[in-house]
Amino acid sequence: MSVSVVIPCYRSARTLPALVDRLVPVLREMSVRHEVVLVVDGSPDDTWRTAVELASRVDSVRAIHLSRNYGQHNALVAGIREAAFDYIVTMDDDLQHLPEQIPLLLAALEGDRLDLVYGVPHKEEHGFLRSLASRSVKAAMAVALGVRAARTISAFRAFRAQLRDGFEGLSGPHASIDVALSWATTRVGSVKVHMSERDHGRSAYTPRLLVRHAMNMLLGYSTTPLRAASYLGFLVGVVGLLLAGFVLWSFIAGDTTVAGFTTIASMVAVFSSAQLMAIGMLGEYVGRIHGSGMGRPTYVVRERAGRTVPADVPFQSGGVN
Repeated sequence: MSVSVVIPCYRSARTLPALVDRLVPVLREMSVRHEVVLVVDGSPDDTWRTAVELASRVDSVRAIHLSRNYGQHNALVAGIREAAFDYIVTMDDDLQHLPEQIPLLLAALEGDRLDLVYGVPHKEEHGFLRSLASRSVKAAMAVALGVRAARTISAFRAFRAQLRDGFEGLSGPHASIDVALSWATTRVGSVKVHMSERDHGRSAYTPRLLVRHAMNMLLGYSTTPLRAASYLGFLVGVVGLLLAGFVLWSFIAGDTTVAGFTTIASMVAVFSSAQLMAIGMLGEYVGRIHGSGMGRPTYVVRERAGRTVPADVPFQSGGVN
């Protein structure tokens, strides 16, 4: 077995040394060829300098510096595409994902039964609002995108490197690794893992950003919102017919004392709202098509540090330089 651990890094200068010091011994104890790929996502602090120091000190660590902040999933795409070995593990940079739990994920991949395994925490470590937003994102993926294992998705995952062939053509600024992986396999599982609380700082994934991520997935990978607009138009049409029937019945019954302003105003408001929602939905899709036509990249690599590990050359894990 050979393993590439990909870690997107943002504002993690304080946590990276401790993470690497715990991660590398775990990989050595497993007696596998390994590498650690640190993808610094345009972090404004000293994260890149720290990553370079780690890459110069530990020969199984290499670092990639993106030219600006592209987002966690885009950084993951960059690291996954540069990973050299047969199995890929992704984890966060904040020490919430424990390196000691990696063998559990890889053990679940042994054999031919599974291609992708998620580490699901025994206990949710986030607050109520963050947990609610996270569950909403997963529900959106499960219902709208048809990702069966969406409710077990986490950023702590292990999968066979061959799955990345399924999203070779992935481009544009709105990447979602979990949706892309779902294009390549349905053999997905999960294992229970322990996670720790965040040692430094706060998570960048606020409930607002999680909701925004859910909208990006819905609009970028699904036509469900367009269908919803069609259903909304049908529903509003039914309401309009009922109102027309009510007005006609009032006329036949001779009840013409009501001026009808309220009814007309209500109908105009309902129809206008439905039309604006549908136009806004179409505008989002057209905007994304326009953005893709402009050729906006998923990421741009500014520089690299550490050893280059070709996928076809055996890598011998060494010690600290």
